[in-house]
Amino acid sequence: MGEMGAEVADDAIVTGQIILGLKTLRDHFGCSLHEALNVYVARYEVLRRERPADFTRSHEEYWTNFCS
Repeated sequence: MGEMGAEVADDAIVTGQIILGLKTLRDHFGCSLHEALNVYVARYEVLRRERPADFTRSHEEYWTNFCS
């Protein structure tokens, strides 16, 4: 499973709704939480590069209080 199809979670990723994004990816791919997290992070990195203006928080702020 790669990043292909991960666009389904783009809105959640850009707005920092990490749990919703992970749930969306798990539902879409039928994968484990660990696999969904890997896809989420990969898609986050792509979106951060391609659409930096869409993110309202810095990289550090984005991941504050999220432990995996």
